[in-house]
Amino acid sequence: MASRNGDVRVWDPVVRLFHWGLVACCVINLFLLPPGKSVHRYVGYAAMALIALRFVWGFVGTRHARFADFVRGPSAVASYLFAFAAGRAERHVGHNPAAGWVMILLMVLLAAVGTSGWLTTLDAFWGNKALGETHELLANSLMIVAGLHASAAVVESWHLKENLIWSMVTGRKKG
Repeated sequence: MASRNGDVRVWDPVVRLFHWGLVACCVINLFLLPPGKSVHRYVGYAAMALIALRFVWGFVGTRHARFADFVRGPSAVASYLFAFAAGRAERHVGHNPAAGWVMILLMVLLAAVGTSGWLTTLDAFWGNKALGETHELLANSLMIVAGLHASAAVVESWHLKENLIWSMVTGRKKG
């Protein structure tokens, strides 16, 4: 539904809670807490709960929260990227085709980081160096992809002349 100024509601409260909750969990665990301590694990469990919520919401949530709204095939992604490089990419109210796949990649990486971290707490894997290194590699990969995601949001905001980061705060975008 459009407001008086033409803005439309795009990101519902569940999507915004998921997004900013994961930002908080990642910043806390990657930069503020020592790995392996109890609080580090609890923050990781909170991130995993958010992933589970978002997975379910991707099937039953509002229009732009659903995977069907933003997961497109390779040709749609390639077309979008070529058009973007040429300066003629179409604006999308929800995620564009490339951003949709970045969201999936981020969710898979987060789930893998959380799962590998949880496995390190089990007796069967306690002290397993390879698993610990895998957890660290996945966390570093997550940081890189999250950095690319944030950078792309800034570039796309400039390209579209619309503050996409603020839209994830308010839930609204230009109609």
